[in-house]
Amino acid sequence: MRKMIDSGVEWLGAIPQDWDLVQIKSVTSCKSEKSSYIGGAYIGLEHIESGSGKLLADGSQTGIEVDSTVSSFSDTDILFGKLRPYLAKAAKPNFDGQCSTEILVLNPSSRIQKDFLFWYLLDPAFIDAVNASTYGAKMPRANWNFIGSCYLPLPPMNMQTVISSVLNEKFAQVDTLIANVQAQIEKLKAYKQSVITEVVTKGLDPTVPMKDSGVEWIGEIPAHWGVTRIKNMFELRNERNDEADLTKVNLISLYTDLGVVQHSDLTATTGNRAVTAEGYKIVRKNDIVVNIILCWMGAVGMSQYDGVTSPAYDIYRPLKDTNSEYYHYLFRTNRFNGECYRYGRGIMMMRWRTYSTEFRAINIPCPPAEEQKKIVAHLNEKCNKIDQLIAIKQAKIEKLEQYKRSLIYEYVTGKREVV
Repeated sequence: MRKMIDSGVEWLGAIPQDWDLVQIKSVTSCKSEKSSYIGGAYIGLEHIESGSGKLLADGSQTGIEVDSTVSSFSDTDILFGKLRPYLAKAAKPNFDGQCSTEILVLNPSSRIQKDFLFWYLLDPAFIDAVNASTYGAKMPRANWNFIGSCYLPLPPMNMQTVISSVLNEKFAQVDTLIANVQAQIEKLKAYKQSVITEVVTKGLDPTVPMKDSGVEWIGEIPAHWGVTRIKNMFELRNERNDEADLTKVNLISLYTDLGVVQHSDLTATTGNRAVTAEGYKIVRKNDIVVNIILCWMGAVGMSQYDGVTSPAYDIYRPLKDTNSEYYHYLFRTNRFNGECYRYGRGIMMMRWRTYSTEFRAINIPCPPAEEQKKIVAHLNEKCNKIDQLIAIKQAKIEKLEQYKRSLIYEYVTGKREVV
C-alpha cells in the first residue's frame, strides 16, 4: 500500500506521496491566437459530447455556418468548453482544425501525457471547482486564469500512461454496457409508440368491422368511428395574461419528450428564461398546447394544469365530446407528426412551421366519447408499465455514468492504485 499525503487542495484530497503537485499552467499552455474561419474542419461546443470526450463531428466536416472568428487547434491539443463548464465538454481531436472561441485550446508540455491531462479535465471534482469559479448568470463561463492556476496531481510519465490506458479500457467496457441498455430503452419506446398508434386508430376491439377512413395516415378505422378536422374538435384559445410578476403565475412549457410541464416541477430549465409573464397565453387544464415550429417533431401535448405559457405556442380548447387525453396520445404519434410536417411550411427543417390554419385542417379519427375514455384508461395503464421499465433502465444508465465519474476521480488523484 503506497503512502498518501494531504494535497492541501480541497477537491483533490490525499494524493500519492511520490506524485508531484503542479499548477496546470506549468504543464500546459492555452493557445490564444484567433483566426478567421476559412472552411474545413470546425468544432463547436455542440460537437463535443458531455463527459465522454467524444467528438460528434470530424475533420471532414465543411461548409457549415460559424462565427467569423475562431481558434485553431492541432491533433496534439485538447479542447475544453469554457461555456457552462458543468457540462464537462472536453475532447482529444485527432486532426487539425478550427473551433469556437467558447472552447479553450490547451497544448500539453512534455511533462504530461495528453491522455492523462484529458482525463483530469473530466474529473468531476475539478469540474465542480471550475464551475464554482464561473462568471455570468445566464451563460456562466470559466476562464483560463482560474483553470491554469488549479493544481494537478502529476504521477511519473510511465504511470500517466498506465492510468490513461486503464481508464480508456474501463470506459470502453462501461460504454458498451450503456449502449446495450440504451438500445433496450429505444425498443421499449418504439413498442410504446406502436401500442399507442394501434389503439388510437383501430380501437380496443379487434373484432369490430373496419372501414377505410379515406385518410392515408389514419388507414382503416372501426366502422362506427367518424373522421373530422381538428377545427371541429378544438377551438383556438387566445386569452392573454396581464400579470407581469412571474411569482404570481404558474409558468408552463412544452417539451418534445416530456410534454407540458410546470416550471416549478423542473430542476433546471434550458433556453431563454422569461423576465415577465405579461402578454403570455393563458392555458387551462385539458387544453392542447402546440409548438408551431416543432409540432412535426412531437412538441404537442395536453396540459394538466392551469397556467400561462409562451405566446409562441398555440392553445386549443376541447369542444363537447372531445377527450383531450385521447388526442394527446394521437397528436404525439409519429404518423400524426408526419401530417404536421406535410401541412407545414418553412425555409429549413428547424424553422418548419405548422400554423393554426393548417393544423386545424388536419383530418383525425373521431371515436364516440365513451370509447375515447376507455382508450385513455387502457393506454394510461399500458404506458405506465412501459414507462416504469424505461425508468428502471434509465436509472441503470445513470449508475453506470456515476461509476465512470468515480473512476476518473479515483485514478487521476491516485486514490485507486493501478495494478
